Amino acid sequence: MTSRSSLLRRRMLQGIGAAMLPLPFASHAQTYPSKAVELVVPASAGGGTDALARAFAEIVKKHLPQPLIVNDKPGASGVVGMSDVLNGKPDGYKVSVVIAELVILPHLNLAKFSYADFQPVARLNADPSAITVRADAPWNTIEEFLAAAKAKPDETRVGNSGNGSIWHLAAAGLEDKAGVKFNHVPYQGAAPGVVALLGGHIDAVAVSPGEVAAHVQGGKLKMLAVMADQRIKAFDKVPTLKERKIDLSIGTWRGLAVHKATPAEIVTVLRDATRKAAADPALPEALEKLNLGFSYLDAPEFGKAMQRDHDYFKQLVQKLGIRA
Repeated sequence: MTSRSSLLRRRMLQGIGAAMLPLPFASHAQTYPSKAVELVVPASAGGGTDALARAFAEIVKKHLPQPLIVNDKPGASGVVGMSDVLNGKPDGYKVSVVIAELVILPHLNLAKFSYADFQPVARLNADPSAITVRADAPWNTIEEFLAAAKAKPDETRVGNSGNGSIWHLAAAGLEDKAGVKFNHVPYQGAAPGVVALLGGHIDAVAVSPGEVAAHVQGGKLKMLAVMADQRIKAFDKVPTLKERKIDLSIGTWRGLAVHKATPAEIVTVLRDATRKAAADPALPEALEKLNLGFSYLDAPEFGKAMQRDHDYFKQLVQKLGIRA
């Protein structure tokens, strides 16, 4: 009897001990999110990436029990912000806005991570690059601008959103196709570059139409060409480079991703909420007002697109001999 009592007592204590152990992480995922989620923007306030994040955060709140809090963390062409998410806990409470630089920077040894370190949630946007100058600049066509750059190599100052950024590669690609040489000037995001252009500190920017739209419409800047296959709706009088016999089409994209170790249950919650937000007419309408192109891809398709771009920019960086 004593032996049997001891056995029962041991089993009871084991049961109590098991009950006191912390629940598996997956169990916590069932209540995700139980607090506000940080949406990290790897760019400066006022630019297209920031505008996209804020528009999305406003619309997706109808589909999540907790809000997304936008936190801008610019620097190093997006490395600062995206690293912040990868260095955090993979619990879904830090979501990154991932940008095209994610598939460029590793080829320049400017990032110790790649797209493979993230788990995609969805792509929301895609935009071409555009060459934009001050309204009082002496060039009214892309041909005039390139002729001036060719006449004085390394003197035409073209701003970008950082070394190795998509806008840096867009301008470098134009150099290659047009046989010119720019003086590339990096900034901590497109918005500071546009401010520098407005102030006359540089001659042009190679950023997206959405990032200069307000100033173009306000008469302070003029767009000379877009790097797209077709003209864009908001600026249908602006020619494409291809129309001007320059075979170059290049642009950015923006989406959402989390640390690759994030539990599948949490990623599913984020994917479902994002899918519902993307299906809401309010999101494409909001992006159109911001002159940002709505281009939704769910996680599997977004992952494949990132892999394709990773391979494309690898060969482009090698071809152009771009160095950090």
